[in-house]
Amino acid sequence: MSDGREERKEQEERRKWDEERKKRDDDRDRDWERDGDRERRDSRAVEVLDAAVRAESSRRTRRSFLIAAAAAASGYGFYRWIDRSPGDQLIPRPLRKTLDFNAKVSRGVFEERGLAPTYPVSKSMELRTNGNYGLKMDLVPESYRLQMVGVDNAKQFPQYVDDVTAWEYKYAAMKRSGPTLHDTKVAPKDEAKVDANSDAGAGEGPMMEGGAASTMVSGSGKQETKLPPAFEAAFAALKKAQGNKRPRGQEEAGMSDNTLDAGTPGLLLTMSDVTSLPHHELVTEFKCIEGWSQIAHWGGYRLADLIAQYPPARGADGSLPKYVYMETPDGDYYCGFSLQACMHPQSLLATEMAGRPLTQWHGAPIRLHMPIKYGYKQIKRIGLIAYTDVQPDDYWTKLGYDWYAGL
Repeated sequence: MSDGREERKEQEERRKWDEERKKRDDDRDRDWERDGDRERRDSRAVEVLDAAVRAESSRRTRRSFLIAAAAAASGYGFYRWIDRSPGDQLIPRPLRKTLDFNAKVSRGVFEERGLAPTYPVSKSMELRTNGNYGLKMDLVPESYRLQMVGVDNAKQFPQYVDDVTAWEYKYAAMKRSGPTLHDTKVAPKDEAKVDANSDAGAGEGPMMEGGAASTMVSGSGKQETKLPPAFEAAFAALKKAQGNKRPRGQEEAGMSDNTLDAGTPGLLLTMSDVTSLPHHELVTEFKCIEGWSQIAHWGGYRLADLIAQYPPARGADGSLPKYVYMETPDGDYYCGFSLQACMHPQSLLATEMAGRPLTQWHGAPIRLHMPIKYGYKQIKRIGLIAYTDVQPDDYWTKLGYDWYAGL
């Protein structure tokens, strides 16, 4: 028989096991409670954080919309202010002021002294034709004179006349509709048959491949284009009002404000006067504002040498004039430059291209090559060079372009 010790021991072990199980259950319950409390706390924290984020997002979104609306309103107001500003040579005055500011910065940095890169002749080609302002009639070579106004002590020169505007240039209808583009490293077809008004015998075709270049002749170049009677009458009336001389300023920009008044004294230089200067050749890149460029081989005479030969008159304080004005013989095209740009060693009075005399289409007998400026400043068929202290008119500036035109 058992004395009950085994039963008591078994009961004691069961009691301990029950206590341990209860303790484990209690610990698990407490853990669950803690986990639940933690989850509830975390959940509440997340809700608080979400609420804070939503509030901040809402505040920032409203602020962003307000800032965006204010910026859009300001931008539109700025645009309207520019758009409604008084015009200055076909563009709003604020934009013109911006162009002037950019020009001052460029001139201050470069001082129009930097030299344009030069290239071997083998890389050159005859420059494409681009723009026939002032070239729509052939100039009779024998009638050419280069007018110079503002020369110091002009009366000492044998070329002096009391009125340079009295000189009459003679014109003839274009013989051909214009040159085509070609590589000048290829010899012309027949040197003996080269026409002074053609493209050196390398081919015929419309100027810039866009049709007849001259409004004064037909596409074939054989007969004059008939104008409407009303236009012919207006043209004749204008010619009569200008002393029966060929009307000036017939292109889109109109007549220049710097066109000489009748009775202006100055010099009338012949081509011999110009070609007596030292001859120079230059192979540089011609850059057009339209985005294209070509390397061309030029020959001619430095504008600085012409200025040295026929210097400008100084002011009462001994200062030189600030500007130089140029225009074609008919006044249809005109450009203004700083005297410093004209004194640049690469500013050339070009009489040759690709080793041959200039054609009429390229500005014969004299055109300007100034490689530190865009092409629209490089006036063809120069008829007048005048020194002035007032910034001169410029054809494309009157149509909204930059006067400075520096590269």
